[in-house]
Amino acid sequence: MEKIVFQIPETGEETKFYVIEETRFHGKNYLLVTEASEEEEEAEAYILKDLSEESDTEADYRMVEDEIERKAVTAIFSELLEDVEIEEE
Repeated sequence: MEKIVFQIPETGEETKFYVIEETRFHGKNYLLVTEASEEEEEAEAYILKDLSEESDTEADYRMVEDEIERKAVTAIFSELLEDVEIEEE
């Protein structure tokens, strides 16, 4: 898994995530990420959406908070990751 570093805009803090999968839905890029390494059997995962414009030099990923959007993208990730079970809380 690729490890990426995100900077939290509100605090300036950096956090590291492992990218599990990525997809494109309705013209936007989405990442399924986790803070856990590959060795862990269970881990919390987050769906991030790229809100940046094409002219931006850096991506602007934010957590998907809309329930309908999150469920739709979760279904896509579930299909892409046949060997991984994704449960919503």
